[in-house]
Amino acid sequence: MLVTRIEILCMLTLLTDFGLTDIYVGVMKGIITQINPHINVIDLTHQIPPQNIAAARFCLMNAYTYFPSGTVHLGVVDPGVGSTRRAIAVEFATGFLVGPDNGIFSGVLSQTPALSAVELTNSDYWRVVRSSATFHGRDIFAPVAAHLASGVSLDDLGGVIDVASLVKLEIPNSTVMDTSIQGCIQYIDGFGNSITNIPGDEIVGKQWAVIAGGVEIPGGRTYSEQPQGSAIALIGSHGWIEIAVNGGSARSQLHLDYLDPVQVLF
Repeated sequence: MLVTRIEILCMLTLLTDFGLTDIYVGVMKGIITQINPHINVIDLTHQIPPQNIAAARFCLMNAYTYFPSGTVHLGVVDPGVGSTRRAIAVEFATGFLVGPDNGIFSGVLSQTPALSAVELTNSDYWRVVRSSATFHGRDIFAPVAAHLASGVSLDDLGGVIDVASLVKLEIPNSTVMDTSIQGCIQYIDGFGNSITNIPGDEIVGKQWAVIAGGVEIPGGRTYSEQPQGSAIALIGSHGWIEIAVNGGSARSQLHLDYLDPVQVLF
């Protein structure tokens, strides 16, 4: 394994579905620190629901803009680990993405297109030449991300691939009509708040309500506008319309799940 001696101020974020019960996250951080102890490692989350690529996509898409230009974002939600899915690194306008080519990065790339991408075929930048078939986070992604954050060129990491060939996770677009908007649930957070794919800008200045789970839910501005245990729809801090329950879980109370249909009525 190559060890870079470049000691520069650099930032690397981590997002996984590994949880915190096992050693997996700590081991990845150990690999990063071996390569460059000066990297500032930020945990976005390790509580992505297991194998939920859609949740990882949403979280990365809504986090990357809060980091300095040049940040490396390492995402490992990888149900296809060890298969023929590609391991990739991508450069975009304000940083880099490292992880599996399974759609996890498609949210970020829908907002800021890829400038270039490579398949991680150069094992000089892996932890070992013969990687584990079940832990590419340790053997490929963490070391590659650390080298990239330390100044290694993207082109050194492997063969160039067509950015148009990167896997896209298809989340339906919302459809705006004269008196309504058709959309769906694209993410559910730890509180059970169910975030739609309907931009908040679409309802500004209008009287509106939401139909979800067979229930009409009033639109509002804050969670506390409705009594405890009552549902409300509002524009979340991420800019999307979300469905919440004051003091409870919209997911549980309304039996909502990913891609369930949602309708905004004016």
